Amino acid sequence: MTKTEDVVDEKLLWKILEKTKNPPPERIREILVKAREKEGLSLEETAALLNTDNPDLLQEMFHVSGRIKDEIYGERLVLFAPLYLSSYCTNDCAYCGFHRRNPAPRKRLSCEEIREETKVLIEMGHKRLLLECGEHPRFSPIDYVVEAIETIYAAKSGKGEIRRLNVNIAAASVEDYKKLKKAGIGTYQLFQETYHRQTYEKLHRGPKADYERQLFAHDRAMQAGIDDVGIGVLFGLFDYRFDALALVSHAEYLERTFNVGPHTLSVPRFQRAETVESAFSCVSEEALLQIISILRMAVPYTGMILSTRESAEIREKAFKIGISQTSAASRTAPGAYGKGEVAEQFSTQDKRSVDAVIHSILKLKLIPSFCTACYRLGRTGEAIMQLIKAGKIHELCRPNALLTLKEYLEDYASLENRKLGEEIVERFLSQIPENLKRETAVRLERIENGERDLYF
Repeated sequence: MTKTEDVVDEKLLWKILEKTKNPPPERIREILVKAREKEGLSLEETAALLNTDNPDLLQEMFHVSGRIKDEIYGERLVLFAPLYLSSYCTNDCAYCGFHRRNPAPRKRLSCEEIREETKVLIEMGHKRLLLECGEHPRFSPIDYVVEAIETIYAAKSGKGEIRRLNVNIAAASVEDYKKLKKAGIGTYQLFQETYHRQTYEKLHRGPKADYERQLFAHDRAMQAGIDDVGIGVLFGLFDYRFDALALVSHAEYLERTFNVGPHTLSVPRFQRAETVESAFSCVSEEALLQIISILRMAVPYTGMILSTRESAEIREKAFKIGISQTSAASRTAPGAYGKGEVAEQFSTQDKRSVDAVIHSILKLKLIPSFCTACYRLGRTGEAIMQLIKAGKIHELCRPNALLTLKEYLEDYASLENRKLGEEIVERFLSQIPENLKRETAVRLERIENGERDLYF
């Protein structure tokens, strides 16, 4: 039987963190040389980097992780938005605006409201959403979530639609995960919040207080046939060095157990919400960037997500050193896209529109991507990881990213972004191998002439 210690052995992690205190510069540089090989890092090597605070060495870390990100994921940055279904929740989590003691009015979207929220998001240019809701047996049972998924996929507005729907809902049973799989979800995400058991149990009341239910949710999802799962912690609830190291340990466990690690790692940082006190440890922006850099080196082939919890300035720095996916124009409450002011689960720092976020990405000479091709062609789980590790994913992802960017430029972009975007399309079209370049150019022209949803 699998034990908690198989995933995260607290005694071992503390021992490693203690052993690697004050690492000498030459040891850090040895680790960085190994990291360049893109074979990942051991827990001890990861801990040594986490225990480093030398500014010069941090810059060297950023340089190495940035190069790894470029070599594996290239210039692409995948965009999405969260869509909240319900703020009703039976849990009383100390860091969450949906905690059950919050007297604020609650909201549960009807199918018609879900359809309207989805259309608003489509009209922003989104093709990928992350479905979220509080845990409540009456207001968000699995059948309601499945119906919401079907409603979202069926929604259309103009030439747009949602092509990939990832899901972040409470830990569930294998049977419930089978229902999500059948409904056609992409990645199932669930964060441990903190891997430190004593702190976890102190911060949670309700069903979510079951540490092991949360920890082994991804196992149940994979047993149900969902082969892309996402893990993460909420940095600031506990010592970030411990939680970052535990996150790598969890990734290693999934790789050992299922022959494929997590599809994504998320690095949210605590932000205040209504009736939530900020009595948590402060993780600085500099520490967050260090975490992102180290995770990119430790688990090089896993996608990394940064949300609008962070400021535009920090997000742009993070895109350069490891982040491959990010949200844009997010709202964190049910009905918040169409109805304006609603009590949110947590506050966001980057409140720019999708077009403004895309403008900044284009200025960085990156490709904003809405691609969903791999999921729809069955390139998931082990299949996608084999392509990524073989270095062949660029052959597919760069053309697909350009095709989805072209759609955005034709249907939603401002005049300024259309000009910038066309320059980016030409810039990266020239870097595609000749046989694919010709076909990509043909498909770009077909999009310009009105066709949509073309991909390799």
